[in-house]
Amino acid sequence: MNRWIVLFAALLALLAADVTLAAEGITGSADKQPLNQAAITMFLTFVLVTLLITVWAAKRSRSASDLYVAGGGISAWQNGTAIAGDFISAASFLGITSALFAFGLDGNLLIIGVMGSWPVILFIIAERLRNLGRFTLVDVVSFRLSPKPVRLVISIASLAVILFYLIGQLVGAGKLIQLLFGLDYLYAVITVSALMIIYVSLGGMLATTWVQLIKAILLIAGGVLTCVLVLRYFDFSLSEVFTRATENHPRGAQLLAPGNWMADPLGGLSLGLTMLFGFIGLPHVLMRMFTVKDAAAARQSSFVAICIMSLFYLMVIVIGFGAVSILIENPDSFYDTAGNLLGGGNMVAVHVAQFVGGNLLLGFMAAVTFATILAVVAGLTLSGAATIAHDLYKTFAGSAHSEKTELVIMRTSVVVIGVLGVFLGLAFENQNIAFVTTFALAVSASVNAPVLIAAMYWRGLTTRGVVLSSIIGLVFSVALIVAGPGVMVSILGFEKPWFPYTYPTIATLPVTALCIWLFSVTDKSASAAQERERFESQRIRSELGIGIDAAASH
Repeated sequence: MNRWIVLFAALLALLAADVTLAAEGITGSADKQPLNQAAITMFLTFVLVTLLITVWAAKRSRSASDLYVAGGGISAWQNGTAIAGDFISAASFLGITSALFAFGLDGNLLIIGVMGSWPVILFIIAERLRNLGRFTLVDVVSFRLSPKPVRLVISIASLAVILFYLIGQLVGAGKLIQLLFGLDYLYAVITVSALMIIYVSLGGMLATTWVQLIKAILLIAGGVLTCVLVLRYFDFSLSEVFTRATENHPRGAQLLAPGNWMADPLGGLSLGLTMLFGFIGLPHVLMRMFTVKDAAAARQSSFVAICIMSLFYLMVIVIGFGAVSILIENPDSFYDTAGNLLGGGNMVAVHVAQFVGGNLLLGFMAAVTFATILAVVAGLTLSGAATIAHDLYKTFAGSAHSEKTELVIMRTSVVVIGVLGVFLGLAFENQNIAFVTTFALAVSASVNAPVLIAAMYWRGLTTRGVVLSSIIGLVFSVALIVAGPGVMVSILGFEKPWFPYTYPTIATLPVTALCIWLFSVTDKSASAAQERERFESQRIRSELGIGIDAAASH
């Protein structure tokens, strides 16, 4: 019990020091905003509640199964709500709202991509994934293949996805705390990482799920209230929202026409492919399919997630277009003397909440948005730690493996990822979090998704096909991301990018799919023949739901 008292005391001391630093920083920098006492109070309350949940979950998280997937004991509605919480993240609430504010109709491409992926997950992925895996998507891909090489390459790809996605969340957290608390960006990112380490290393999936569940409910409640108040500003006329948006925005009527963001049709197609296949291959989302008892519960979880996300994104559209008139018609409240939006371009939704609901709603939405970031970061970190400890250590340790050592490696990995996240958050401080997050989706779409689908449904897949295609797809994806405008122009300062699109999936996905087919069909080895023969056994096991024990034996 004493260690928990020490933990609480240390963390509360850290938070008190953060607030003190914030107060001192108000007079030292014109960029920092006055403290929002409501936001601080709600933020500290959420932290305290989630730490209590972590204490409760830690007592129930003793084994690897408990830490990774809560022992499979999460109900379908809880898991579905938590999955929705993963998707209605900081990038969604802040980034998509800001994209709608800036680009109008084209911002909906991000929403369409998210929602388009879920029927695929519901009808094609969820059941077989749950039946064939135990903890991670790597379990599924390696089910009938040679486990060591497959686990190595897919683990590397998964870690790349997790780190890219982590960047977007940490940037959002840093900017949000910087805006509301007047706290330096560095201290903000460190605070998020410290809390994430505590949640994941002690409470595992059970704590992460409940944190995600609570914040999803709070975010939906806050979103509904903000949406209603935005509509009240327009006398509850939805048509007035869009009419005044076109009257106020510099783009005019073009705001409701395509081409403001993705003028090139191929760029729009690449974005669509990125969103569609990217969400299918996200490791931290797929991992949630293993937290329920069976395939039926996995499908039900997907359905619950679809319903919640549909409601949320409808509200985001109203808030995003309503923000155009609210912010432009009231410039003194939201812009500095140089004409820049206070807090940066990602703070549109936060400013709207303040205007329609005052400091109280601002504080609530800011605290919930920050809670959103904490929950998603915790899920990402847990997935990354599971990849290192379960997919890499357990596989390569062989007979030397012990669960005690695995759990030590898992918790150590959490700390390493947390520290690395701080450096990545600082490196990408000035990037739009919606764009940065899409980098993760591009790698996921180009490697994880095609390999996962092939592993579940194509008899001809071989270990050589998975290994070589994954390496080529990962290297090609990262190379085109670096060569694209998001990195080469925005970060490295080149005048023109070597690759014209921020989202490279239009080139990388076909290449990976072709490599999967080519290197598999040309593999005439005896092991390849055995892997093809095992597909029928895998299919039967996946349909009967008896594949988990076999997956565990790898």
